[in-house]
Amino acid sequence: MAQPFRRVADLARALTRSNRDPGHDRNAPPPPAPFVVDADVPVDIGCIKIFRAENFPESGPSPWLDQPDAQEIIARRVARREITPRQAEICRSWEAHGYYVLRGAIDPDTIDEAWGAYEAAIAQGDVTLAPEKATEDDPHPGRYLNPHLKVEELERLLKHPVLVNFSSMVLGRPAIPFQAIASHKGSQQAEHSDSIHMTTYPVGYLAACWIAMEDIHAESGPLVYYPGTHRLPYLFSHDVGISPVDFKQRGYGAYVDHYEPAIQREIRDHGAKPEYFTARKGDVLFWHANLLHGGSARADIERSRKALVHHYFAEGCVCYHDLSATTSAVHGPVESLPTCGASNPDVPVREQIAL
Repeated sequence: MAQPFRRVADLARALTRSNRDPGHDRNAPPPPAPFVVDADVPVDIGCIKIFRAENFPESGPSPWLDQPDAQEIIARRVARREITPRQAEICRSWEAHGYYVLRGAIDPDTIDEAWGAYEAAIAQGDVTLAPEKATEDDPHPGRYLNPHLKVEELERLLKHPVLVNFSSMVLGRPAIPFQAIASHKGSQQAEHSDSIHMTTYPVGYLAACWIAMEDIHAESGPLVYYPGTHRLPYLFSHDVGISPVDFKQRGYGAYVDHYEPAIQREIRDHGAKPEYFTARKGDVLFWHANLLHGGSARADIERSRKALVHHYFAEGCVCYHDLSATTSAVHGPVESLPTCGASNPDVPVREQIAL
């Protein structure tokens, strides 16, 4: 299954400037990370004091499969043999629906090794799980953020070539593994777009995937997603009335009061229809940065739903968290940010974005 995606990371790097900089040398070393941003409107991120979407200028380029002529671009790249017919089929589906299911993407031995190592880390006390009980008789423990930092086998899975290369292909840029979440049970999380939680400048350069670590039963609370909703307008914190002060004071109470009802209105107003990922072990569902998704209700509280969620940012983007108005770990601690004017002294819109 890895073979069709073997060349995609190199291709993504080459495609980054294919329409805007035909003289770009694809063999040149990448720009220094993380403060050189590949956007049509450059920003000096040292001048961004509050990392929220409204404090960045509107700028492209959009991810290549979000562009109005994406289908024509796909056809041209197939004709030039830059992508295979199989990859083109995937890209067309991604452009139309905002997700793709790759059956049997990860082999059972790799799945068993990774999950076994995670369970061993829990048993040894290296990973401690909160209960997160849905009911008093809920038998399963809660989720764990970034278990790959504790479990080497999960870090290898986060960097698995099928996952990284697929994400690179749909983003059109090399994908950077960023975050993982491990879960024994359905989250029952309300529908949302990842982009309010994990945000990029330019917008849209995030890909996520959900890996079934066991066969997933329909009554276990499978992942629910809404095909085509990636085409809806992005909703960020300021769009739904969550100020940085409001989130600081009320945390996710503000999110529940303002964002979640707004997403439900979007689903209702656009007639979006749910689908459920009742996967087999090793199946992977990839989705677009703006695809609406969540955790469905757990009809059988006894049933587990072992899964990993991975998130990947694209190289050349500013990565931040719009809801909490903070920079992401991709850029290191806040103290590592340059002072205003140091990261790019030639940015002409500095005064517009400084707060």
